[in-house]
Amino acid sequence: MKQMSEPIVFFGSGPVAAESLRLLAQKFPIEAVVTKPRPPHHRGDVPVLALAEKLGLTTHTISSKAELDELFAHSPVKARLGILIDFGIIVSQMVINYFPLGIINSHFSILPEWRGADPITFAILSGQKQTGVSLMFLVAAMDEGPLLAYGEYNIPEGCTTPELTDGLITLSDALLAHEIPRYLETADETGPHGAPQTITGREVSYSRKLTKEDGILDWHKSAAALEREIRAFSGWPKSRATLGKIDGVITQAHVIDEGGTPGTLATINGQLVVRCGEQSLAIDRLKPAGKQEMTGQAFLAGYTKQLPL
Repeated sequence: MKQMSEPIVFFGSGPVAAESLRLLAQKFPIEAVVTKPRPPHHRGDVPVLALAEKLGLTTHTISSKAELDELFAHSPVKARLGILIDFGIIVSQMVINYFPLGIINSHFSILPEWRGADPITFAILSGQKQTGVSLMFLVAAMDEGPLLAYGEYNIPEGCTTPELTDGLITLSDALLAHEIPRYLETADETGPHGAPQTITGREVSYSRKLTKEDGILDWHKSAAALEREIRAFSGWPKSRATLGKIDGVITQAHVIDEGGTPGTLATINGQLVVRCGEQSLAIDRLKPAGKQEMTGQAFLAGYTKQLPL
């Protein structure tokens, strides 16, 4: 059963947005959902659209900042507050101003750390032990708005991007469930008044949108950096390498204290090992092109004759 609250408008497009909307709709009345349309010739899931239809929610689809401006020029909603998660479209100051109480963006880092497109992946790539979620009032500048609240999250050892994403979605939902009612009780029509991002004590840093080329493993890097890449890129773009003449995706590995020429292969204690710029990487699991995922030992058993060992 929904908690008592005035309606809100939800902005979101990706799978993180869909799961966040599912959880949010259990607690708050959603006046409308604003999301991207189904791309032409797209055969896969469109998670927010599918969920909004299932929940019977009013949905507006837009593809660009200009289309979003045009939508709100016609006063499509009455809600005073918007919630934005995983939207992927720039929101103009005109649309922000449309909402008397602003638009709250749930950003999956502790701002100002990892502003930008992919904070979850970069938290793992950087090797940090803690991240979190920031509830930020949207402003025209990228991820620079004042904070309503933030929560910390300790990154488990060996955590992958999909696993960390799930944990942060849960934290985001808990923060929104706690903070939105409090904000609505105390807010006034003069607009949002959050705290500066400097209260978190974090340094400013920026993430970027990943490319497919990011997934190509460079054996001249340290084994520790490559192990983090494998966990960080496990959802996309995945970590690709050529072992001997076999192309594949490395899905799990661990660092061992062995040196050697970067890129050369060896077997150590029954493990397939690749020498790196610093130390070496033992391959625990991988998926050869066109084959099912397998253990490093199974790969050695099946492909030994094709490997320069």
